[in-house]
Amino acid sequence: MPLEIPRRSLGQARQEFPSLDRRQNGRPVAFLDGPAGTQVPRSVIEAIGGYYRRSNANTHGMFITTRETDELLSETRAVVSTFLGAAGPEFISFGANMTTLNFALSHAIRRRLRAGDEVVITQLDHEANRGPWLTLQEHGIVVREVALRLDGRLDEESLRTSVNSRTKVLAMGMASNALGTVNNVALARAVTKEVGAWLVLDAVHYAPHFSVDVETLDADFLLCSAYKFYGPHVGVLYARPGLLGSLEPDRLRTVDQRAPYRIETGTLNHAAIAGVKAAVEFVASFGRGEGLRSRLADALQNIGSQEREVATRLYEGLRSISGVTVIGPPFDHAQRAPTVSFTVNGWRPEDVCTALSDEGLFAWDGHFYAVRAIEVLGLEPRGGVTRVGVVLYNTADEVDRVVEVVRNLPQR
Repeated sequence: MPLEIPRRSLGQARQEFPSLDRRQNGRPVAFLDGPAGTQVPRSVIEAIGGYYRRSNANTHGMFITTRETDELLSETRAVVSTFLGAAGPEFISFGANMTTLNFALSHAIRRRLRAGDEVVITQLDHEANRGPWLTLQEHGIVVREVALRLDGRLDEESLRTSVNSRTKVLAMGMASNALGTVNNVALARAVTKEVGAWLVLDAVHYAPHFSVDVETLDADFLLCSAYKFYGPHVGVLYARPGLLGSLEPDRLRTVDQRAPYRIETGTLNHAAIAGVKAAVEFVASFGRGEGLRSRLADALQNIGSQEREVATRLYEGLRSISGVTVIGPPFDHAQRAPTVSFTVNGWRPEDVCTALSDEGLFAWDGHFYAVRAIEVLGLEPRGGVTRVGVVLYNTADEVDRVVEVVRNLPQR
């Protein structure tokens, strides 16, 4: 049976986002803040509102709206499992956000560990995949850091030597939300397999731009956030078959004790979860294929190609400006998400962002919760970096406007 998802061209994408109609001082605004959260298309807004209009109820009751809610949750788990390449919906858990789920996961894993066991994190990661593991030090767990090189890449020799026979978990991001660096997950999997350690992947900044296949990645756990791929604020956890059931997360005795429910605390945000399903289907609408998985893979390839073209234009434009330094690895498609961070001599990042905002260009400044990376690169005293993120709806004209503003900043 064919999927009931409309086909859209990339040229139609912008008209699907009501927020892009906003203007400032007579000019259209440009949302270049995608790494902090994307704008939301009409189909997602309608799915959330439609749930409240028709089916708002709690789960597991005997009447029609509660049964519709049960069906919605089941369908969304199935859609998300397809999005991530998982074997089935029973391996997908939902939470308030990725950080909350990762704290729950780290606490559950801690109950399996003993003092002296080791966890490895990286200096490049968002604190959401560092902080929860660092708290395990309170229980005698040793936490090691994989070093970050000054070119914005992880030191692969440091990765190899940080993982040893005492390592129980390696927690690593797939792509950096601060620098755009795409990490060597295959190496991480290889070194953890050698010692029998679990691999926990943060795909929050990766999933909006690249196709994820948890079985090919051979991940034990993977987390992402729907609000980074055109959906609402809902966190997603994938757990390898059999793993979540072996853990003891904090939970009530009244919760379903089976995976994937056992790590879900309290009533979920059902309306937002309706939006998650709609967001995945929205992404799929830009691809071709016979099933949802093939359409998603094709769509993400199409979207990613457009994003990288626009981001490369931004990258090259900024590099051509005297006094501007782009932070991170070269814009090689195999090593970069479409996220460009930079500094401007004499200007603090917040002042650069203010100048951009005055022209209706919305970008971020600071460390973006990747504070350890900014510290290691010596950028914290100057306020971090200015970050511009390219997603599906961003255009060459928008990034040209960014380059123009930065080029015209007065010398200080």
